[in-house]
Amino acid sequence: MAGFKIVIPARYASSRLPGKPLLQIAGKAMILHVCDRAREAKAEQVIVATDCDEIAECVEGYGVTAVITRLDHSNGTERIAEVCEVLGWQDSDLVVNLQGDEPLVPAAVIRSLASALDHCDTACVATLATEISDGAELFNPNVVKVVLDRDGHALYFSRATIPWDRDGFAGDAQAGLVAGGHKRHIGMYAYSVEFLRRYREWPVTGLERMESLEQLRILWNGERVLVVTVDSAPEAGVDTAEDLVRVEGVLRNRMGPGV
Repeated sequence: MAGFKIVIPARYASSRLPGKPLLQIAGKAMILHVCDRAREAKAEQVIVATDCDEIAECVEGYGVTAVITRLDHSNGTERIAEVCEVLGWQDSDLVVNLQGDEPLVPAAVIRSLASALDHCDTACVATLATEISDGAELFNPNVVKVVLDRDGHALYFSRATIPWDRDGFAGDAQAGLVAGGHKRHIGMYAYSVEFLRRYREWPVTGLERMESLEQLRILWNGERVLVVTVDSAPEAGVDTAEDLVRVEGVLRNRMGPGV
């Protein structure tokens, strides 16, 4: 496959965990663990896009380039588009968006996403999904669902339960689950730089604001999104203090005794 770049959006502000990228996990800042995952994926370049000097200093001391971005971006995709402009990347370059609070994403998943977009001639954006097999997950508004067309492109993303099985859900929700019929979106993206230049010019849309889902801006503007279905979702990242404890346990277990 062609080479690709990784940009890691990392804001300092967080309503639940202020300064989240700098919180310590197994002896080092969380953002540095995310940088490790990016390096393991063998990206051509790894860039941290941040609005915080302290985060920039942290990653640059670790040998990773940081770009200070504007404070007014509404999402990580806009922040990444600014990085592409600042660094003068070519339209044909591929960029993977790896969130700064996802220190457990396997390198193989990152590479498979980049490879899928590299071999796709029908979309300029790719993302991930996995099958839903649990009724509670299906009806959880914090779990984003995606419906695909016959060629694996997204028809729609929603926090609502889609597709709605009118007859199946009339009884037991768990019984209404059909194998392969419902998919959970995994919020990792790959894009071409050419696409990001266009995305940057689009205003926030009503659908995007209503569902609080940035990817709906892409569909609203008539673009296709390739969805790569994987066997299982990567372990969840860090949103809460409880997540921080869980992720630390996983990483310490991976790193072995004495860590």
